[in-house]
Amino acid sequence: MTLYETELGKKYMVTEIRVSNNIKRRIYDIGLVDGSHVVPLFKSFLGEPTAYFIRGAVVALRREEAEKIFVEPIERGGKYHG
Repeated sequence: MTLYETELGKKYMVTEIRVSNNIKRRIYDIGLVDGSHVVPLFKSFLGEPTAYFIRGAVVALRREEAEKIFVEPIERGGKYHG
């Protein structure tokens, strides 16, 4: 599943990142690497960008970027309340 397809408030782990080299540095700089935990928080009124909680920060990603980041759900812990 891609990051864009995730459910708001649930926790996911990044399994693969397939972005182009010019975006890869930005993705890595915000702490989004294989094994990172990410929680989709909310979508803008028009559906993008989506805000994600990543390593203690809230980061907005466009659909184009989120569709190239693959994740799997982390079943433990339920919804994010933080």
